[in-house]
Amino acid sequence: MTSSRTNPEGPADPEGRTNPEGPADPDGLAGSAAWELLLPAASAPARARGRSLQAALREAVRSGLLAPDTRLPSSRDLAADLGVSRGLVTEAYEQLTAEGYLRSGRGAGTWVGGAVRAARPRARDLAPRSPGARADFVAGTPDLSLFPRAAWAAAQRGVLAESPHEVLGYPDPRGLPRLRMALAELLARRRGVVADPERLVVVSGVAQATALLGFVLHARGTRTVGVEDPGSPQHDSLYASAGVGTVPLPLDDEGLAIGPLRASGVRVVVTTPAHQFPTGIAYSARRRAQLLDWARSVDGLLFEDDYDGDFRYDRAPVGALQGLDPERVAYAGSVSKSLAPGLRLGWLLVPASLVDEVVERKRTMDLGHPTLDQALFARFLGRGDYDRQLRRCQRAYRQRRDALVAALEEHFPGAEVTGIAAGLHAIAELPEKYGPQEAFLERVADVGVAVRPLTAYTHARVDDAVVRLVLGYAHLSPGRIRAGVGLMAGAVRP
Repeated sequence: MTSSRTNPEGPADPEGRTNPEGPADPDGLAGSAAWELLLPAASAPARARGRSLQAALREAVRSGLLAPDTRLPSSRDLAADLGVSRGLVTEAYEQLTAEGYLRSGRGAGTWVGGAVRAARPRARDLAPRSPGARADFVAGTPDLSLFPRAAWAAAQRGVLAESPHEVLGYPDPRGLPRLRMALAELLARRRGVVADPERLVVVSGVAQATALLGFVLHARGTRTVGVEDPGSPQHDSLYASAGVGTVPLPLDDEGLAIGPLRASGVRVVVTTPAHQFPTGIAYSARRRAQLLDWARSVDGLLFEDDYDGDFRYDRAPVGALQGLDPERVAYAGSVSKSLAPGLRLGWLLVPASLVDEVVERKRTMDLGHPTLDQALFARFLGRGDYDRQLRRCQRAYRQRRDALVAALEEHFPGAEVTGIAAGLHAIAELPEKYGPQEAFLERVADVGVAVRPLTAYTHARVDDAVVRLVLGYAHLSPGRIRAGVGLMAGAVRP
C-alpha cells in the first residue's frame, strides 16, 4: 500500500479524504481483515479518532489479524488511505511502539512486534449442567419455569420507585433492617425458628453462610468439623476454603449416629435434620435431643442446613432444630429451591456469641449483600408473594414426586422409594436383578440418562451390588419423569 497506488482519478471525498472507496493494494494491510477493523476508527468523532485508531490497531495485533513481523504502511500512506491526518497515524504508531505492540527503526519502517501472544478472548459457561442428557435426574435443581416473573418484576418496579437514595449506599453487613425483620417473621412462622433480627445475616446462599461460619470457626481455633456421610459434597470444599477440614460421620435410621460423633472428637457438626440430604430421612425427636445434649456437653455447635425444609407433602414440615436451643444451633436457608439459585440470596442465623465475628467477616468479605435485591425480597415477603410461591411449588413438586413413584412402580416392579415424602429428590432402591450398580449406570448413561447413585454422595467410594439412585424430580414435568424412567427401564431390560 503506497500513495503511488492509490486512485488519483477517483472522485473526491466531500470531507477531503483522498480515496473514499478504500485503498487499491490487495496484498498489504488494506487487503486484510485488519483493514475493516481500522475503518470505524477513521469515522469516529474528531476528538476520539486518535484513541479509536490506537485501539483498533492494538486489537488487530492482539487478535492475530496483524501477524508478528508484518510490515505496516508508512504513516503518510496509511493516513491517506484512511482519510485521516498523518499526525494521528504517527501518534498511534509511537504509542503502540512504546507499549510493545509495534517496533520500528530509523529508515526501516514500522513492523508488528513479536511480544504479543494473546489469543482471541472468549467467555466460557461453566454452569453445572448435564449436557446432551435425554433425561436428567441429577438432584438439586428446582423448576426454574416456576419463577414468578410478573410478581418479581412488579416488586422490582415498586422498590425502584419507593426506595430513598440512601438505600443505594453501603448497607449494614447483616442486611437491610426491613428484610431482616421480614425474614425473622417468616422463619418463626414457617420453620419454628427463634429468630432475632439482630442475629440474622443476609448472605449469598447457604454456600456463603457455610464459608462465613468456617472462617469464624477457624479464627477461633477450630480445625475440623463433622459432616454427614452420605451428605452434600460441597461441604468439604467450602470448609477447606476456610482452612477447616471435615470428618465424615455415619448415619443410622434416626439421623446422625451419636456414638461415632462422640468418638470423633469434633465440636462442630453440619446437619440436615428436617430432610437429610441425600438419604431423605427426617431426624427423630430422640436423635434431635441427643444431638443437643452432645453439643452442650462439649460446648459445641450444630450447623443446621435447612435447604428444603418448606417442602413436606404428607404432613406439616418438622420444625427447625434451632428452635430447641438457639445458643447451640446456627441456622441457614435460602431461596435456591423456592425461587431460583441464580438469585444468590439466603440467610444465616447465629448464636449471640458468634454474631459480632460473623458480621465482621461478612463486612470484610463483600461489604454486604446488594441492597436493591434485599429491598426487593423484603417487598416480596411483605406482600405475601413468597408464601404464594411456596404453595405453588409445593403443589407442583408433590405432583411430580407422585409421578416418579408411579413410574417406578410401572417400569421397575418391586422398586422401593425410601425417605420421607418431602423435598426435591427421592431415593429409589431397585430389585437385585438390576444390579450390579456400576453396570446399571453405564447402560442408562449410554441412552442419555443422567442420574447419580447414593454412593456418589459418600466419602467411601464402593461398588454396590444393589442399585440405589438419588432421583431429582422437581425440575422435570410429570411427562418427562415418566419418559425418563421408561428410558432407564428400556436400557436395562433383558
